[in-house]
Amino acid sequence: MTRRSCAIYATGIVCAHLLILGIALLVAQVFQTMIQERIKKEITLAENSRVLDGWINPPPPVYMQYFFFNVTNPDEFLAGKEKPKVTQIGPYTYREYRPRENVTFLENGTKIFATNPKSFVFLRDMSVGDPEVDRLTTVNIPFIAVMNELNSYSFFLRSFVSLWMRSLGVEVFMNRTVHEVLWGFKDPLLSKIHTMSPEVDEHFGLMYNKNGTHEGEFVFHTGEKNYMDYGKIDTWNGISQMNWWSSNQSNMINGTDGSVFHTFLSRKELLYIFAADLCRSIHLGYVADTEVKGIPAFRFAPPSDVLAPPDENPSNAGFCVPAGDCLGKGVLKVSVCRQGAPIVVSFPHFYQADERYISAIDGMNPNAEEHETYLDINPTTGVPIRACKRAQLNVILKRVPGFPKTKFLNETIFPIMFVNETATIDDGSAAQMRTLLLIVTVVSNFPVIIVGLGVILLVVLIFLVCRNRQRKNEVKRIDFTEAFHSFATAKDETAYTQVSNQAEDSPENRNNQPLRNGSYIAMSPVEVQKC
Repeated sequence: MTRRSCAIYATGIVCAHLLILGIALLVAQVFQTMIQERIKKEITLAENSRVLDGWINPPPPVYMQYFFFNVTNPDEFLAGKEKPKVTQIGPYTYREYRPRENVTFLENGTKIFATNPKSFVFLRDMSVGDPEVDRLTTVNIPFIAVMNELNSYSFFLRSFVSLWMRSLGVEVFMNRTVHEVLWGFKDPLLSKIHTMSPEVDEHFGLMYNKNGTHEGEFVFHTGEKNYMDYGKIDTWNGISQMNWWSSNQSNMINGTDGSVFHTFLSRKELLYIFAADLCRSIHLGYVADTEVKGIPAFRFAPPSDVLAPPDENPSNAGFCVPAGDCLGKGVLKVSVCRQGAPIVVSFPHFYQADERYISAIDGMNPNAEEHETYLDINPTTGVPIRACKRAQLNVILKRVPGFPKTKFLNETIFPIMFVNETATIDDGSAAQMRTLLLIVTVVSNFPVIIVGLGVILLVVLIFLVCRNRQRKNEVKRIDFTEAFHSFATAKDETAYTQVSNQAEDSPENRNNQPLRNGSYIAMSPVEVQKC
């Protein structure tokens, strides 16, 4: 057997083995299962796990951008002459720090307890102005809160309180600095009430007492028992179910806090997030594939049915409190869990809300790019790569008998401000993520690589076989040519030789002629024919 034949046989054997092995591994999904189980085991909140440190101290910076609605025609609106006109001012940007504290493992490491205090630092270079200098005109929420509390009392009591509030100079609208509205100020109305009821705080601010405080005590599942439970909330402030909504389904605490999700996400599933500031859980659905810093991600966003009325989404009936008292599409009354003013939340500029809420306020311009909440999550690891949470705070303004200032008011959901909370993975974490995903891709596709090598060797084998046949044909052709050439050469060498110049009929010649005279044709002597 020639060296060339040995090479062909060896290539064929290796090719067959690679193809059989690769196809078998591909069908059995051995490597895919192995890498999935490894990732499920590694990405948990278990003690000494790789992701625990990042969960306790998240490296990506979180920015809070506050936008306020400045009312430009408060007098005309109260007089019933015009609908309210607002202009958006902002952003006023703060860096948010949110380390987890008091981390304690429970139930053999299957659950973890933590608080999440948040602190804010103002960033002047990312803001439009100085919040301690810039002023705005907005709804006087303490006034609305007191008026709302008196709504069930007698007309005479409401009239008396109205006169008393007017003597204090308290109006429906107030003019304050951005810092006061956001972080708090000593309110004259609340100060008077505080002297009579010390339990009432005399300060008011949308974020008052929220700098350096947490939203409650959480217990999370670590994912040790089931990777699908990774990061899910078990209890909040000691409860596993709320009690202020009107149905058990609405009172459920579903999902994570939005910082982590289980591995190997599907485009078909709904992701649940419990939002403590909204007093409820919301779900997000798949929107599109995207990419952040070279990392593939699925974009999830709340669908329009999240804040839909019960006639569009019956499961939202439980958020109507009391039962049957429902607002329209795109808004949610949360005053049931936040005592005081009739507070309503929505997406900024009433994005995805009823047109009547948008048209009631001059200055609303909803659009998905600026006002949609979304999460970009890497589906393999379940890690949010980019997050954008947007929510708007509103208050209900309506006519209350006994308060003359409200006599021209129709019920209006009035915007106060909205927040744009954003976070994007940092460059260092992104580089680590890309490396991890590359390893996962290579290992998961190892059977495909084996099959690919087998296919390449198959092509080489086909080439060698064809080349070998071609060479054999060339050798045969050369042998035939050489044979033909030898035949031709032999024919030339054995042609008839020249005979004597003497006359053939001469007796002398005939007598001197040898017995055999002629040539050798095909190496066989023949008799010379006589003339």
